Amino acid sequence: MFTTINMADIQNFIYNEQKIVFEKIGSGKPLVILHGWGSSRRVMMPIARSLESIRTSYILDLPGFGDSPEPTRSWSIDDYTDAIESFISNTFNEPVDLLVHSFGGRITLKLCARESGKKTVDKVLITGGAGMKPKRSLKFYFKKYLAKTIKAPFLILPSALRDSALNKLRQTALWKSLGSGDYNQLSGVMRGTFVKSVTEHLEKCMSQIPHETFLLWGEDDDATPVYQGKRLEKGIKNAALVVIENAGHYAFLDRPKHFAVIAEAFFKS
Repeated sequence: MFTTINMADIQNFIYNEQKIVFEKIGSGKPLVILHGWGSSRRVMMPIARSLESIRTSYILDLPGFGDSPEPTRSWSIDDYTDAIESFISNTFNEPVDLLVHSFGGRITLKLCARESGKKTVDKVLITGGAGMKPKRSLKFYFKKYLAKTIKAPFLILPSALRDSALNKLRQTALWKSLGSGDYNQLSGVMRGTFVKSVTEHLEKCMSQIPHETFLLWGEDDDATPVYQGKRLEKGIKNAALVVIENAGHYAFLDRPKHFAVIAEAFFKS
């Protein structure tokens, strides 16, 4: 199940025939870095470089992103968690630290709530982490129920006609205007993965997480607003939240030096 292929500093981990590409840099205790939705390891490399004197970072391309191919079917958060759990257990002989962004936060909440994660993961830094049920606007619910209303007549068609009709519906300007930008740009497999991910809320995981967890948020984050970080801080026993001014969802890119100083202090402590 597990093979590692060296290609300069880029390596492959094979999980159930799924290739996961990762890079390894730095020295010290292992640090696994997970990116957000629609991103890749390349976006996270500046963080790894800023910590290379104190951590050996393993920066992954999650399946369907960067250089890691899409799964053969739509994955759930549990599928991604299983893959990361396998990567950690097969790669390391000691507990690892985690540094994760956005979608990587969903995987981390699941992993750290598992018994295996309690043994294989030490310290956790989450920045702009997803997984909390968001506050929705009236406009969101209007679009949601309008989409259901438009879709309803297609669902009573015979199965032989239904899929073709729904595919045509999804190509219309009206339908695209009701969907998110992320959703509209996805392939079939990743579209299903996106739906499974954003519709699962992970509040139930928080009370099961014993890890020292540092929440580092951009004050102007409009993708996972600060109230979601506060909810995580309240729900995870050993969590602490720090908010960075003049930074958004990608706080580590908006304020890189500031972010790096704080992250280094956390991992050194």
